Amino acid sequence: MSVSELTRQLVRKRANFLCEYCHFPERISTSRFTIDHIQPRSLGGSDELDNLALACSRCNQRRYNFIVGQDAETSSISPLFNPRQQQWADHFIWSADGIIIIGTTSIGRATCTRLDVNDERYEGERSIQEARALWVQAGWHPPSDDPQQHE
Repeated sequence: MSVSELTRQLVRKRANFLCEYCHFPERISTSRFTIDHIQPRSLGGSDELDNLALACSRCNQRRYNFIVGQDAETSSISPLFNPRQQQWADHFIWSADGIIIIGTTSIGRATCTRLDVNDERYEGERSIQEARALWVQAGWHPPSDDPQQHE
């Protein structure tokens, strides 16, 4: 990847050390998050700061080079959430127990579906819902707006 370490640090800090798609806190991950190209390089995207987002490996792998997804409610094709142009809270909310991300718009629902942000179980892996339930018990989730909490 041609993104410099300085740019990586700027992206991480700008994101408050949260995955910009699922809001997984980097501080409780066993590895550093990846730098995602919102407009993938394979589709002409650049390494400019306004095209970069912090993504956990789970979201980055599921996003791959997709820029659209299907809205499960309307079956329409919708662009995926763009953290440089949109606010997370305008497209997503947390369930009352803090375990499930709910898409509230076509963009939010398409992103939830494409990134499978609420998977229930994959063979050999803990589901993200099980992990979030543990994070809630530990007081780490859902994330607050305080950037200092995530460092």
